[in-house]
Amino acid sequence: MARLEDAGAVDLHAEGAMPAELLIARIADKDALVSVATDRIDRAVLDAGTRLRVVATIAVGFDNIDVSYARSRGVIVTHTPDVLTQSVADFTWGMILAVTRRLAEGDRLVRNGGWKGFALDFMLGSELRGKQLGLVGFGRIARAVADRAAAFGTRVVFADTAEFESPFERMSLDRLLNTSDIVSLHVPLTPETRHLIDKRALARMKRSAYLINTARGQVVEETALAWALEQRLLAGAALDVYEDEPRVHPDLLPLENVLLVPHLGSATRETRTAMANLAASNVIAVLEGRAPLTPVPV
Repeated sequence: MARLEDAGAVDLHAEGAMPAELLIARIADKDALVSVATDRIDRAVLDAGTRLRVVATIAVGFDNIDVSYARSRGVIVTHTPDVLTQSVADFTWGMILAVTRRLAEGDRLVRNGGWKGFALDFMLGSELRGKQLGLVGFGRIARAVADRAAAFGTRVVFADTAEFESPFERMSLDRLLNTSDIVSLHVPLTPETRHLIDKRALARMKRSAYLINTARGQVVEETALAWALEQRLLAGAALDVYEDEPRVHPDLLPLENVLLVPHLGSATRETRTAMANLAASNVIAVLEGRAPLTPVPV
């Protein structure tokens, strides 16, 4: 905030998510907009921002922004890649450990007075050693997740439509789903990836497998996931993102075999500060007539 205030007057909305009509009303006289992943920057917002020169989202993904329309209006769109890669990769492994070892389920049991003492066969989870981790999408974060796998004795495979060299085995999505013990999603939200994990995809997974989503909520069809978990077609799931945040599909809420986390993937003080700083740097650069540091890819 101090950096932005040095560059000009700042109109801060600090009361949670900003309703679309309020954003449209307040954007009219602004040169720059700093937003987050839950803000929808569509044609109505961009048309209202007649002076707008830059939209800087504090996120890697930018599916919530009509980038092509912004460009047609001469508005630069920036995002915050790289600075959150390591924290989200750490968090992904935290999700994997939590769901495979039933940590949240055990915490609830203790707090509710349901724990009656040690037993050899009580709340057994799954080892990671010797298992296959399938990464759907193999960008920066997925590669950082893969780099950590050796510490757990876990084999890595991946599915990605882009062509590049990798020391890890590439598979088709179908084969990855069919053979992996843990499936972790790392794709951007596009028309092709919306509901990529649907009833058919879930039915192809092992009954002993776990699904992890730290990407975008709409990549998973939540109705289908609730069905698959209820039918025990997979062992469990861990979600950090949802189709209609902050709403969570009601059929998921009573299930013990799903870990539900409130979009915390990059939520460390260090990372969120770095993300905000990068967004501010992008705004300042554009307003000073310089090139942005991290424009969204063309």
